Amino acid sequence: MHAALIPWLDPETIIQSAGPWALLVVCFIVFAETGLLVGFLLPGDTLLVISGLLSNPDVVPPNGVFGVSVWLVALLIGVSAFVGGEVGYEIGHRGGPKVFERKESGVFSVRNVERTNAFFVRFGGITIILARFVPIVRTFAPVAAGVGHMRRSRYTLYNFIGAVLWGIGLTMLGYAVSFIPPVAYLVREYIDLILLVAVGGTALVTAWHYFRERAKARRAAAAGDDVVTDEDEAEELVLDPDVFDRPSHHDGDHPRRGDQHGDGRPPHEGG
Repeated sequence: MHAALIPWLDPETIIQSAGPWALLVVCFIVFAETGLLVGFLLPGDTLLVISGLLSNPDVVPPNGVFGVSVWLVALLIGVSAFVGGEVGYEIGHRGGPKVFERKESGVFSVRNVERTNAFFVRFGGITIILARFVPIVRTFAPVAAGVGHMRRSRYTLYNFIGAVLWGIGLTMLGYAVSFIPPVAYLVREYIDLILLVAVGGTALVTAWHYFRERAKARRAAAAGDDVVTDEDEAEELVLDPDVFDRPSHHDGDHPRRGDQHGDGRPPHEGG
């Protein structure tokens, strides 16, 4: 095997001392992607593929970088994704519109909520499945569904399907890719660099997202824009429950609560 360029990133060292903890960190990141409103800062897709890639014992002897079977790795990641989605829904369901009442910052943006709402308007409840593959949307979709009181049974079903397809699916995809000879060779020879990029890259991307969003919020505040979502504005971000029951690819806009005409006019301005 290629001599480790960075001793503490040597595969053997990681397997012997950090394997279980490394898997725990991966599972927490996956959970945070949908269970916490800061999850959109984390590059989950790449992490899942790399986790599967490094779980192949033929690529990272003797038992993969985590020291356990790829099936257990994929299962734990899938469970973490599912639990995260359920927690995100519960936060929205119990918190209601107040979840959206906050100041624009590096971890919250009304635009992110509006982007998520646009997915629901277009695809209906199946957004919960599709959102898993869309950064930012997968973080806010569970909360938006909870705030809008999407039927819990339907949400949980879609959340389960999404967790399996995304969490388990991408992990196993990475594992399958590891059997491609050129890929396997590169991983075996340059495992230290790959881990450095995976760990360091995750930290850098997270920091970049955070400071970019924070800078946007500061510029908006300096320009005199309203950067605080008050009670009325938060209520306008709540989707009507029947949005979640509509079929996918429905044309046209759907009214949110307080906009029953669907044309931007409040209820008392009917005609």
